[in-house]
Amino acid sequence: MNSMTGFGRANLEKNSREYIIEIKSVNHRYNDISIKASRNLLFLEEKIRKSVLNRVSRGKIDIYITYLNFGSEGKKVIINRDLAKLYIDELKMMANENGIDSDIKVTEISKFPDVLTLEENENQEAIEEELIECLNIALDKFTNMRMQEGNVIKKDLEERIKKVEDNIKKISEYSSGLVSEYIVKLENRINEILKTDVVDKNRLAQEIVIYSDKCSVEEELTRLKSHIIQFRELIDKDEPVGKRLDFLIQEMNREVNTIGSKSGNIEITNSVVELKTVLEDIREQVQNIE
Repeated sequence: MNSMTGFGRANLEKNSREYIIEIKSVNHRYNDISIKASRNLLFLEEKIRKSVLNRVSRGKIDIYITYLNFGSEGKKVIINRDLAKLYIDELKMMANENGIDSDIKVTEISKFPDVLTLEENENQEAIEEELIECLNIALDKFTNMRMQEGNVIKKDLEERIKKVEDNIKKISEYSSGLVSEYIVKLENRINEILKTDVVDKNRLAQEIVIYSDKCSVEEELTRLKSHIIQFRELIDKDEPVGKRLDFLIQEMNREVNTIGSKSGNIEITNSVVELKTVLEDIREQVQNIE
């Protein structure tokens, strides 16, 4: 189980070329990859994206690539001689017209716009191999951080789901005595109103059945226990489980709300409030899981 938050950085120097790659991610419902690199690396964008998708399934991922080439291989300086001559002629004419020195240095002319251009015909196969090597190093660090954060979240979820389980046990204990309490209260109320110890047992039995059906939360508790088992199984998996956990928490919240609507017992109500608080904390944590 991995977190969706992570960071990885790698630096690689080979054949007078240097690559610096940074990868960072935050929570996102889907997989959103943004690649920021120089134009001469755009031919590798699709391969970079596929390499990341092979390792990551969810998150907003930003990839920053810096590429520097300090070598001369594949480079050629082009001099626009016609343009340079035009600059020189115009400068000499202006100097003559104004009676000033026309000593023009070639280094000064070279600084004029478009006189010098650098033509690069780099070895794309070598660049691809080196960049992917650097990317894999960055991805290793990136995914390792996501895994470590995932382990921290997992421990937190284990503690919180234990609280859910404890509250379910309390509700189960409280609910088991509700019918017996209701029978006693109902008999006392009948005796109080009718001023007699004679009670219609058939009528009493009908009322008890109606009440039992109305306040019973056994089905909800059974489903909650099943959800807890599934929850623990999911957080133990080495695969993306965030969406499934989110769905499971929604189902657990639905069952807890049903229990709250059925019960008028103060102890059960208090446990329901506690359950909803813990489940909300779990839901927030689950949003961080891949």
